Amino acid sequence: MSGKVPQPELNIGMVGHVDHGKTTLTEALSGIWTDTHSEELKRGITIYLGYADTSFYRCPKCEFPKNHTTKEVCPHCGSKTVFLRRVSFVDAPGHETLLTTMLAGAAIMDGALLLVAANEPCPQPQTREHLLALEFMGLDRIVIVQNKIDIVSEERARENYKEITEFVKGTIAEGAPIIPVSAHFDANIDVLIYAIEKMIPTPPRKRLEEPFRMHIARSFDVNRPGTHWKDLVGGIIGGSITRGRVRVGDEIEIVPGITGKDSKTGKYFYEPISTEVTSLKCGTVEYDELTPGGLAAIGTKLDPTLTKKDQLRGAIVGAPGTLPPVREHIVLETHLMEYVVGLSTQQKVEKIKTGDMLLLNIGTANTIGVVTSPREDTIEMRLTMPVAAEDGQRVALSKRVGGRYHIIGYGIITG
Repeated sequence: MSGKVPQPELNIGMVGHVDHGKTTLTEALSGIWTDTHSEELKRGITIYLGYADTSFYRCPKCEFPKNHTTKEVCPHCGSKTVFLRRVSFVDAPGHETLLTTMLAGAAIMDGALLLVAANEPCPQPQTREHLLALEFMGLDRIVIVQNKIDIVSEERARENYKEITEFVKGTIAEGAPIIPVSAHFDANIDVLIYAIEKMIPTPPRKRLEEPFRMHIARSFDVNRPGTHWKDLVGGIIGGSITRGRVRVGDEIEIVPGITGKDSKTGKYFYEPISTEVTSLKCGTVEYDELTPGGLAAIGTKLDPTLTKKDQLRGAIVGAPGTLPPVREHIVLETHLMEYVVGLSTQQKVEKIKTGDMLLLNIGTANTIGVVTSPREDTIEMRLTMPVAAEDGQRVALSKRVGGRYHIIGYGIITG
């Protein structure tokens, strides 16, 4: 591939139970270790959403499966490879306490790799929960990765394969290819790339001429401590563009924007933010213009204290005057599961009652909703934190069970 690196075409999620190898597989495919935060390095788990871009190539001389690679020169025969496409990976945390972060990642995925470790029984609690989250978000482009085959016997690998096929029966992942790999030793990565190319196509981008819009999944302050004030740069917002195009120099608006709580009344408030685009990046590559596809990092003139530590995650950014309404109350058409998801034992989902507090994941945002008026298949809620959302948008519903939130169903915004 020559010339400027093309923009990634789609986002592929890495989902599954904690310690099943998502970050290791991301590194095997991209060469990037996405757990870079100090707390992640200390605890050895993914806490924040991780991003990594890579390019897929095909060797014109080698036979399947050795003809698929991430290298510009074939590692087997030395031939120059043919560029296929560039993609972004979203590495989502698998720990049970980080469900909201995983759901924020699912909101910007176009397809997903569901990782299952061959050395553990399938399904594990978060394997089930993550698959259901993909279903609620309408993601049916899935490749199942049977990881860690290097540390089990052939007999156990075959047994685990049967567990996986039984687990996905009746789900959106039924019939998805199951690719055995060793992410640690890069074994079968070529077959996995082939499966991704076949099963997760680039979605059509039909809304390029509509006003720019992006869901914010991360926000950063990239200034190091001690930086001279003259060298400070504005805050960075990252996410996935859903429509339109954005250029350096464009004016943009962020909603809900600055949020806070009035110390006297106890009520939350919000104030939309306007700023200017100063830079555009996908990974380490800079662009003058970006359109839907892949993960974008937008440099702004914002005070970096507004963007540090993901403070703007869940907000929506776009062309001024075109963004969806900010809601402090919401009406949902509900679709509840029979059983609570993510528990090791079966527990029925209870009927929603007045006063119930539910965790709502709306796009990349999460907020607590207090039920004010439950009906048969509809609930009205007061939100503790305002969110921007459109009618018809899907919302993941979770309820606190046994000390943490578990998915109990989904809703569709009707008002």
